[in-house]
Amino acid sequence: MTRDCFDHIVVGAGSAGCLLANRLSRDPGRRVLLLEAGKRDNHPWIHIPAGYLYCIGNPRTDWLYQTAPEAGLNGRSLRYPRGKGLGGCSSINGMIYMRGQARDYDNWARLTGDDDWSWDKALPDFMAHEDHYRRDGGADPATGHNGRFSDLHGHGGEWRVEKQRLRWDVLEDFATAATQAGIPRSDDFNTGDNGGVGYFDVNQKNGWRWNAAKAFLRPAKGRANLVIWTEAQVERLVFETGADGRPRCSGAVVRRGGETVTVQASREVILSAGAIGSPQILQLSGIGPAAQSKAHGIEVRQDLPGVGENLQDHLQIRAVYKVKGAKTLNTLAGSLFGKARIGLEYALRRSGPMSMSPSQLGAFTRSEPERAHPNLEYHVQPLSLDAFGEPLHGFPAITASVCNLNPTSRGAVRIRSARCEDAPLIAPNYLATEEDRRVAAASLRQVREILSQPAMAKYAPEEWKPGPQYQTDAELARLAGDIANTIFHPVGTAKMGRADDPMAVVDSRLRVRGVDALRVVDASVMPEITSGNTSAPTMMIAEKAARWILEDA
Repeated sequence: MTRDCFDHIVVGAGSAGCLLANRLSRDPGRRVLLLEAGKRDNHPWIHIPAGYLYCIGNPRTDWLYQTAPEAGLNGRSLRYPRGKGLGGCSSINGMIYMRGQARDYDNWARLTGDDDWSWDKALPDFMAHEDHYRRDGGADPATGHNGRFSDLHGHGGEWRVEKQRLRWDVLEDFATAATQAGIPRSDDFNTGDNGGVGYFDVNQKNGWRWNAAKAFLRPAKGRANLVIWTEAQVERLVFETGADGRPRCSGAVVRRGGETVTVQASREVILSAGAIGSPQILQLSGIGPAAQSKAHGIEVRQDLPGVGENLQDHLQIRAVYKVKGAKTLNTLAGSLFGKARIGLEYALRRSGPMSMSPSQLGAFTRSEPERAHPNLEYHVQPLSLDAFGEPLHGFPAITASVCNLNPTSRGAVRIRSARCEDAPLIAPNYLATEEDRRVAAASLRQVREILSQPAMAKYAPEEWKPGPQYQTDAELARLAGDIANTIFHPVGTAKMGRADDPMAVVDSRLRVRGVDALRVVDASVMPEITSGNTSAPTMMIAEKAARWILEDA
């Protein structure tokens, strides 16, 4: 069955897709269809910040992906959460607002040959949708900014950024210990240089999670030219042959409500299904490595060997320390009374542990002093568990998760069949390079150094994982493989690049190589991963792309 035609079809209602739908439908003369395979974002645990514990691993809100067994993780396979439903990953993620480092975007500009990706050109696109709590005035003589933060943060946009609404003494003491170990304090990780230790800003509003559906779809509610389909999974894209013989994407085959329909786009189809979903849809549609398409009986539309390759992710090494005399979530939530007290505080004040993001305290530093930029990120938590979704440990403890911001290992996403319902093979290839293993060992040593500082002495910290008996680089790298987990930042599987880059999938304006009327706009286009959490950069990409799409049209 063929349905009526839209100007633009956006596939995926996550962080990028919701923003794109909002921006493109501002023009009442454009008909926009937003397709989402999941349901509406009316599941209650989506909106309570600590509800990520009940959304990850939940088929209502998570695609329930698993990685292939990973050699670098000593044969382990990891749960690989990806948001399913309006808001996408912004409905289940850690809510941390993090742009990364200016050098990330200057490097993108170099890799693509397009200065529009430089930090100076990216900053306005971060600020365009931002509604930041900082409104500090006064000149900053160190940076020359007109108002210390006022020209670095936006106000009045849709994407709310707030301070966290709780405090833990043990985290404050960890921050002091970090300064004693040589890491300076930071009161803003989003100035282009995120070095230092401080508290993460979060995407919340008055103690509630602020997801992309609330931010960008609610204001567009009632626009007659914006149509949103939920529980609508794309089977494949549809093509016609242009006069020059090039394939042109003219729509998509969609499974919805027990029937299969074909929807048409007169201007463009935009894939915003994420670093797993977008390459999967491309491959199912015959855009990708030709041999792979043929192996699954799929007609080759465009031979692009880079589709699904270049997968990068931040692997967090979760070092756990038992502590004495400290208030931690393990002890607070260890009884029915404690849980009731936590629930009451949230009900009355929208504060306390139920308002927590998964990580409260952060730090960015170098694994070795000679490095030019911070290459490690800490997520420090007043709790411990084996993995998110698992029960808290029965003893007081903190977790100092540390990740390599610039991993050199590269993995892949590849379809297993021609069926859209079959999950793709996800092989991140963690710790595959000597460089990554060396940084892993160095980061665990640095955690030990911080925990040995005077500020933490009163807690008598005892290393529980990986364990003080492991000392050599080889031992620490192997143990990192045992205790590490994804921090949920997959990127790069449809990377942008120059025309002479054979692995580039899209050009610097995010148009798919060799195919007309088709773009990819999400984290998959990043040529290299940003030095921090990836939600905010994905929205910046979408903001920039929306402007280009409207200009081109």
